[in-house]
Amino acid sequence: MEKKKIGNKYMIVLPILKILLFMYIITGILLLVLTVLLSKMQLSEGMVSIGIVVIYVMSGFFGGLLAGKRMKSRKFLWGMILGACYFLVLAAGSIVFHKGLDMEMSRFATTLVLCVASGMVGGMVS
Repeated sequence: MEKKKIGNKYMIVLPILKILLFMYIITGILLLVLTVLLSKMQLSEGMVSIGIVVIYVMSGFFGGLLAGKRMKSRKFLWGMILGACYFLVLAAGSIVFHKGLDMEMSRFATTLVLCVASGMVGGMVS
């Protein structure tokens, strides 16, 4: 009986990790596109910031969409969970590479809300 419980945990964790990997692949591809646009079109700092926010939202949306399709019930909740996990990995990477929080708390909170909300919307749409 104990094996089933452990097996069920893996049946939930593995799809979440796969979806998170997909979200970061999407993020990487979109960041490459933004980099090309930056070099070709001489985008302003404001436009780059907007582009990064759009990338966060698109990645969260597609992650929530996949989570909703995979989990089949409480889709919005799974989308929110994936959006929060996506944000936590982003925040952890930022903390590690910048040796601390290198942004204002309002911007940090806004990014969290955008990631969680876009994941929720993706889950709801699925």
